Amino acid sequence: MLRRLNKKQPASFEFTKKNLKWAKNQILKYPVGRQASAVIPLLWRAQEQEGWLSQPAIECVAELLKMDAIRVFEVASFYFMFQLSPVGDVAHIQVCGTTPCMLCNSEDLIKVCKEKISPEPHCLSTDGKFSWEEVECLGACANAPVAHIGKDYYEDLSTEKFKSLLDELASGIVPRPGSQLSRFSSEPEGGLTSLHGSIENEFNASVSEAVQKGDTIKRILE
Repeated sequence: MLRRLNKKQPASFEFTKKNLKWAKNQILKYPVGRQASAVIPLLWRAQEQEGWLSQPAIECVAELLKMDAIRVFEVASFYFMFQLSPVGDVAHIQVCGTTPCMLCNSEDLIKVCKEKISPEPHCLSTDGKFSWEEVECLGACANAPVAHIGKDYYEDLSTEKFKSLLDELASGIVPRPGSQLSRFSSEPEGGLTSLHGSIENEFNASVSEAVQKGDTIKRILE
């Protein structure tokens, strides 16, 4: 898919003091002359702050890393984890449409996005809270269909559960991520059939961290 910068751009971008300090510490992790290796984490932090990657944000990252802006844009435009247009104030929804998810009715989830958010992808909902897109494989095929929201995966989604999830997000509630069928990870839906053993924790590590943080969709504005 051809990805371009949004036609409407803000006049400027700068990291907050806290985020700038974080960015400079990331750069220090790499040897002299290899600072460009920090481009992905810095772009991600800029997106976490602004919600999307504007041209000024890309240029800011390029300046910090002493890279040509076009090189940074090449990275930002290659990975669909980076948004080059404004997204919803609450969340941008990425629905996996690759074969395993499609066979598990991900097309129904896309219909929900069209009904509740916008008829077309990469467009804001009327209240500005949400945007959506269909993406390629998210790598959680055993728990299809899957949606990526904020920093987390929401798996084993039914149409009804997905609608409820969007309603919760709109009301300011961040639902518990992970399997919506209460699977611990990616074991069969009916339970383990081999390698039986006790599970000591209520959630797997990824879900536990998300539950502990409580809000994994908020922007980092401090």
